[in-house]
Amino acid sequence: MDLELFNTAPTDVVRPALQACCDVPSWVEAVLTARPYDDRAAVLRTADEAARRFTPADVERALAAHPRIGERAEGEHAEAAWSRREQAGVSTVDATAQALAEGNRTYEERFGRVFLICASGLSADRVLASLRERLDNDPATEAAVVADELRKIALLRLERVLTADEEISA
Repeated sequence: MDLELFNTAPTDVVRPALQACCDVPSWVEAVLTARPYDDRAAVLRTADEAARRFTPADVERALAAHPRIGERAEGEHAEAAWSRREQAGVSTVDATAQALAEGNRTYEERFGRVFLICASGLSADRVLASLRERLDNDPATEAAVVADELRKIALLRLERVLTADEEISA
């Protein structure tokens, strides 16, 4: 949807598109209630500011919609399609894929949640290196990293929503 449609469409049309970007109600509301926007940069600024206020509960809620890195998201809804696109560089058939699966298990045991990274444009090796590096983080540091990765993903997806040729189906 382009900016004009984003600004003028009924809330019940825009809300699902925003939820597909990031299922955090306070973030969705912040972006919705600031409409209309003068330009795409203003939308992204508002979304960025709102994402920087994610609480631990917000992050946990949003993580429920994210597959493990290296696992193919199923379904035809926007989140699944975006996840598949974002993880396109993450191999699922070689030794790196096996190492990612093992790293995911170790990460989940250590931190009690899925490993989240904005994987768009990253190779499987780079994702694996980040996973291994982040295993050394203390829980508070890692929580901050996860919130920031979630912010990056939300903004990337919102940019897609604001692209006129991107179709949204929730």
